[in-house]
Amino acid sequence: MDQMGIRYNVWIVLLTFALVSAAVYAALNLISQVSRSAGRIRRMWLLSASCVLGSGLWAMHYIGIMAGRLPFEVSYQPGKALLSLLVCMLSCYAAFWIVLAHRPKLWRAGAGGLLLGVGSSAMHDIGMSSILLGGGIRYPILSQAISILAAALMSSMGLYLLRKFKDHPSFNKWKLYLTLLIGLSVTGLHYFSLRASQWEYYKGAGSSSLLMDTDVILLSGVSIITVLMLAVSGGAVFLDRHVLERMAYHDPLTGLPNRHGLERYFLEDFFGGTSGAVFFVDLDRFKSINDTLGHDIGDMLLQEVAQRLEGCVGTMGKVFRLGGDEFLIALSVCSVPEAEEVAERILQELKHYYSIQGNELYVTASVGISLTPLHGTDRSSLMKAADTALYTSKDSGKNKYSIFDQEMNRHQLRRMSLEKDLRKALARSEFMVVYQPKWDSLLNVTVGLEALLRWRHPEHGIISPSEFIPIAEETGLIVPITYWMLHDVCSQNKLWHQEEVANVAVSVNMSARMFEGNGLYEVVEEALTQSGLEPHFLELEITESIAMNNMEETVAQLSKLRLLGVRVSLDDFGTGFSSLGNLDEIPVNTLKIDQVFIRKSKLHSKKAIISNIIAIASNLNMDVVAEGVETTEQIELLQSLGCRVMQGYYYGRPMPVNELGQWFIENTAV
Repeated sequence: MDQMGIRYNVWIVLLTFALVSAAVYAALNLISQVSRSAGRIRRMWLLSASCVLGSGLWAMHYIGIMAGRLPFEVSYQPGKALLSLLVCMLSCYAAFWIVLAHRPKLWRAGAGGLLLGVGSSAMHDIGMSSILLGGGIRYPILSQAISILAAALMSSMGLYLLRKFKDHPSFNKWKLYLTLLIGLSVTGLHYFSLRASQWEYYKGAGSSSLLMDTDVILLSGVSIITVLMLAVSGGAVFLDRHVLERMAYHDPLTGLPNRHGLERYFLEDFFGGTSGAVFFVDLDRFKSINDTLGHDIGDMLLQEVAQRLEGCVGTMGKVFRLGGDEFLIALSVCSVPEAEEVAERILQELKHYYSIQGNELYVTASVGISLTPLHGTDRSSLMKAADTALYTSKDSGKNKYSIFDQEMNRHQLRRMSLEKDLRKALARSEFMVVYQPKWDSLLNVTVGLEALLRWRHPEHGIISPSEFIPIAEETGLIVPITYWMLHDVCSQNKLWHQEEVANVAVSVNMSARMFEGNGLYEVVEEALTQSGLEPHFLELEITESIAMNNMEETVAQLSKLRLLGVRVSLDDFGTGFSSLGNLDEIPVNTLKIDQVFIRKSKLHSKKAIISNIIAIASNLNMDVVAEGVETTEQIELLQSLGCRVMQGYYYGRPMPVNELGQWFIENTAV
């Protein structure tokens, strides 16, 4: 046997360096997607990067062997060649998995580098064993150990450098440095290992001074793997840029960027200017369109709204859909006057009618605005401020815009505090009921009482109903509170009957929430049964908006309660959304004239409205009650128009139970 060295084709050596460098850079591009994904998508990116890097190392190994000029003919075993490819890919996957599983740590980089070095060495040895020649190859232990340790050290350094750019898919100088480092180290170590190996062959073997003959199968395999490496890399990048990225960062309904796209926009683009603005846009009464016309029509409306918002913003900024009917607009350069101008344009554009599948729809929007750096210098602060301003727009009547200020912030903080305390108020017995008399001005007797809810807060004292009732409505807490109130009112009224203090009906205000779920009848029946109160001594007050919302179902529930004997009154008549054409279909005993008309009863127009309400009630055989009566002039006017039952501060303020008892005694004596 003779031992021979190997001579190399320089151009093919350079080709191997270029190939492995391209594979490393492509794999690092894929790795940068790992930290932005999870679950199966994360494993897909890991596997793609491992396949690309493993294929590149493997192809470099065999092309490197082809670069050598040997004085004998060789052939290859395809099975072992394929096994070496799989070993290389698995070692790459294991190394990436360890390094990227948690926050970068030195020992993880070392463990990953050792796996990658051992895997590369195993791939090299298995690949060399696949060569069939008339002799063998001997590996000096020292040189092989040096090559393995050097490979592990270089791989560890490379994997540790991943922390510099693992979250950045675009070009990064550290990515380029790492590519060159790994490319040089892997190529150099490969040729060092080949050079240190001792090739032994028999003199009887054929010789050739030409480039070593290679099996067509192996050459085809190397070519296929190289193409596969490029295809996986290019396909993964294309999938990420054109499919997965769109799925992850865009809303499928409107095509607008979603919350993930919003985060990326603020991270990369928004804070480049000296000042900017964030707009929260929320549609008013969108839920009613979904409920009445269906979600398909609602989705088409959202698509049309998205197009109009993009038209309003143009190239000034970007529009995002956060979910439901909530949109966000970000303008990276915007002053206060410009923000007001954009908000006005948005409100005007959105309130124009929409023609969707034969339906002529009208919708308005509420807008909240925050500005940087005035209201914050980070995304979270700006969105919180804009959201607070949006609530102000909603509370002040909708179809408006508001720019955030500190007073709004204090109001929002108080609201949040009250909401938290409201959830505990019922269990802590902080609620109380006060009663306001309804007075027959002709007979001078009490003919009824209205029960009103009050909240005695342990720190803030008496909280106004106008402040806590909307919170209870929005959170749904109004339902258990009303359950408690019904039981308390019925029990108290029964006690007055037993003590012969009063013998009148007491009315309780109902929320629209009480008509959801069809459980109101059972709750009322239970309160009457437990207290022993006769049904006609309980009256439920509803507003016009409750009566007209899902009218068929509401009428069915009220009719059932009327059959039980419970009375029903229509509160705030003339200020809601009712239609006179449907008034006779609602099972109502009493119409209540809103105090808005009473306060301005000196006006001829208001006097005319009051007169007509009284006439309508009379013609429909309904009782009528005037609210907010405070002066003798108002009393005389109402009596002249035919209204005798009145309620207001003139006859009595809302009083707690202990004061009301004395009031009954004094007014009965009179």
